Amino acid sequence: MTSEHYFQAQKFCGTKYEEKIRLLDNPMKAAKMGRNRALPLRKDWEEVKDDIMRKAVFAKFSQNKEIRDVLISTGKENIVEETINDYYWGCGRNGLGKNMLGYILMEVREKLLFLENLND
Repeated sequence: MTSEHYFQAQKFCGTKYEEKIRLLDNPMKAAKMGRNRALPLRKDWEEVKDDIMRKAVFAKFSQNKEIRDVLISTGKENIVEETINDYYWGCGRNGLGKNMLGYILMEVREKLLFLENLND
C-alpha cells in the first residue's frame, strides 16, 4: 500500500507478519507493528535494511511525479532527516545521527535526475 508498509513488512520476509503488515489500513499501523520487537525480526535485517529502504524510496519517488518534482527541486542541497529520536535514519536529537534516510533521498534524487536526462 505504501513505502512504509513495504519497508516494515520486509523485516519479517517469509513469515505471516509480512502479509499482516502489508494488509494494514494505514502506514502508522504498519510502522507500529514493524517496530514491535516481540515479533521475530529477520536474521539478516541489519545487512539488508539500507537496500530495502533504497528500493522503497526509489519506488515512492519514481511513481509519483508531484513528489519526484519536489525532490528534484532540492538540487544539490544536503537533505537531513530531522528526528529527535532516530540516530540511524535521522540526525537524532543532537544532530550526530547517521542520517541514512537523508543520504538515500540524495542518492535517489541523483538517480532520478540521471534517468530524466537519459530520456531527454
